[in-house]
Amino acid sequence: MFKGNVSGEFTKLLEAAKQQDQPQRLLMLFARAEGDEEKISNGSHETGTVTPLMCVDKLPEEIDSFEALVKEADAIESNWSFVLIAGLGGVDGEAPPTEAAEQYLNQMANDLMMGQDLSGYTILDRQQSPVILQAS
Repeated sequence: MFKGNVSGEFTKLLEAAKQQDQPQRLLMLFARAEGDEEKISNGSHETGTVTPLMCVDKLPEEIDSFEALVKEADAIESNWSFVLIAGLGGVDGEAPPTEAAEQYLNQMANDLMMGQDLSGYTILDRQQSPVILQAS
């Protein structure tokens, strides 16, 4: 796992979601990474396993800040390492209902567990820094 050092990524993501032509529902999968970390010249590199812990879907307007999301997540499960985020677009000016999110949240968990390409997801650590996961 490679970690970047960019702050404010979640705020940018929220703003982008609010500016889409159709209302969005944000899909979030919180996961725990377990493994060894080694320092490399451009950051840190971890190897190990990744375990999905919990999923949530929210409208962008339901999220005040990344800090508020972290606090809410920690109240349920505090042992998470990062969150995968995707957007689900609505139709005819209506945001998708929560029921529509379930199959996509399951797909996110399956993609993570099966080592699929995760480049279509925004992945942030607890400090809001971007994370790139690579299957080995």
